[in-house]
Amino acid sequence: MVAVNKIDHPSANPLKVRQQLQERGLVPDDWGGDTIYVDVSALTKQGVDKLLEMILLQADLLELKANPNRHAKGNVIESGLAPGGPTATVLVRKGTLHVGDVVICGPYWGKVRALISEEGKRMQEAGPSVAVKLLGLNGVPEAGIEFSAVEDEKNARMLAEQRAMEARELSKEARTKVTLEDLFATLETSSAKVLKVVVKADTQGSVEAIVEALKKIEAEKVSLEVIHSAVGTITESDVLLSSASKGLILGFHTRIDNGVTEIAKREGVQISFTPLFTN
Repeated sequence: MVAVNKIDHPSANPLKVRQQLQERGLVPDDWGGDTIYVDVSALTKQGVDKLLEMILLQADLLELKANPNRHAKGNVIESGLAPGGPTATVLVRKGTLHVGDVVICGPYWGKVRALISEEGKRMQEAGPSVAVKLLGLNGVPEAGIEFSAVEDEKNARMLAEQRAMEARELSKEARTKVTLEDLFATLETSSAKVLKVVVKADTQGSVEAIVEALKKIEAEKVSLEVIHSAVGTITESDVLLSSASKGLILGFHTRIDNGVTEIAKREGVQISFTPLFTN
């Protein structure tokens, strides 16, 4: 099922969307395929009722059911860094998530301190198909990553630490891996200058938007390379990475960890904030 958004825009072209997605195998049902398309507008709410109706119809036809009587499992929709710590808006796919549950989410873990609905009300539990803001993780997970509620806090901590270590090793290998073709290309263009940047922001959506905007910047004499981007505060690791890469750090609505400013001065790393940054 595909929801085609922003149909209220004067330049909207739902037919073009269908044609482009058809090329990727999502053939509309009214064109002989099995993919349902619904035109909607999140701004004006046009088509939202029809979308919900089609979702319920498909759920009935496919007999889609979730078991609420099991440990919760789902995915992160959005994540960010609030004054009280990391937050993650999650969609529960299976089971029921309770306040006090131990949750592991990629390289992060924690005990659920609070569940907050989209209306801002605190909840004690969230069942299948419910989206809530989760507080209690020890870091900011990426959007789309899966979370699971587990029984053993000790095992959750160990597994999260193992995943974090594996992620660091993969990141290190990706940065140090050089092929002969890359080496020759670098030698041939040794006069070209590259500005390497670490991007940190308060939400995953902001990080993705900023990185995409930076990639679109074109310059003849200098090229820009985002060597790392993530949600959270600017840490010592960010400074050391920038120092090793001879780059700089861009912060958007985030802050610097204690003691990191002195490390940045010692390493000669520049940390710049957007004009919209507020303490």
